[in-house]
Amino acid sequence: MQTLTDRIQNCYSGAVYDVMRGRARENCVLPPDLCGLDPHMRVAGPVFTLRGVAFDQQRDAHADFLLPWVKFLAEAPAGHVVICQPNSDRLALMGELSAETLKGRGILGYIVDGGSRDNMFIQRIGFPVFCRFRTPRDIVGKWTPDATGVPITIGDVLIRSGDYVVADCDGVVVVPAEIAAEVVAEVEAVMATENKVRAAIRRGRDPVEAYLEFGKF
Repeated sequence: MQTLTDRIQNCYSGAVYDVMRGRARENCVLPPDLCGLDPHMRVAGPVFTLRGVAFDQQRDAHADFLLPWVKFLAEAPAGHVVICQPNSDRLALMGELSAETLKGRGILGYIVDGGSRDNMFIQRIGFPVFCRFRTPRDIVGKWTPDATGVPITIGDVLIRSGDYVVADCDGVVVVPAEIAAEVVAEVEAVMATENKVRAAIRRGRDPVEAYLEFGKF
């Protein structure tokens, strides 16, 4: 039997947004500059949140960064998508060894309102990372995680652990946990109708007739 995670992984962001819009929940899309490392990357599943803080002055690499960061890597729950609000627009919040660690521990992907580095390696191992920019500037001694599992905001979207996310080449959509099952069921119905329209158009059906029959285009 498919889980909700299995089912939402078959959905795409445009259809999810359409359903959310129909529920008057349009405020669900993260800023458009937050993109996958390549256009083919996609990830979907339940969310685990991470929040951090940047320092103006260099701090102790062990106590203020490395130990808190590796604790996060060890605690992030398998089968989830980490979404990070780093509160920094200068630093890379994902890199080679961290991506390898998260992938090995069963984390589905990582979405950050900030930067990423070692991106060729990350793409090579197939770990989905969505970020706003790329930079070689690392975070050692300059940033630390200060909370996990707490509500965060990216753009004007509130994100909580347990919510669901769909991220692909069109963007990133967040679905609140309390309506996720209903939204996924509606998206599945939408995609089934779209398949009928697509098949009709490929058979040469007039698009107006197809729209009038299926109510979707």
